[in-house]
Amino acid sequence: MKTIHSTIDTGIASQIGLYSDAVAVNNNVQWLFSSATPGLPSEGDLNRNITEQAELAWEQLLIILDEAGMGIQHLVKITQYLAFKEDIPDYVKVRHKVLGECKPASTLLVIEQLDWPDMLLSIEFIAAKPIETLRSSGI
Repeated sequence: MKTIHSTIDTGIASQIGLYSDAVAVNNNVQWLFSSATPGLPSEGDLNRNITEQAELAWEQLLIILDEAGMGIQHLVKITQYLAFKEDIPDYVKVRHKVLGECKPASTLLVIEQLDWPDMLLSIEFIAAKPIETLRSSGI
């Protein structure tokens, strides 16, 4: 079946369920939609430290962006889910360190429980990058 999108798999989604880490859609603008990414290390053991989980989650998001030929500057929207409101200050420090001057639209939610009992956060994003198009003469 021919699709209008391509998937990006960093290996995280395959540890959790049946979904892609991200999906890119091309049509003059390359759109990239990520699944919610936890701070899950490649060996699958979660650390109960919000800072470490946040750093791992953002590291995975940067890998996804890079795999799509994008960077932090292409982020359009981020949605962050935290399990505990008291983790917000430590999480925000990590987010600010990663984003720097980049200011995508952002939503931060504190929810009762994430997918796994020790999961403290999960982040999803939408990114967009203009596609260079070739124009034939006379157009």
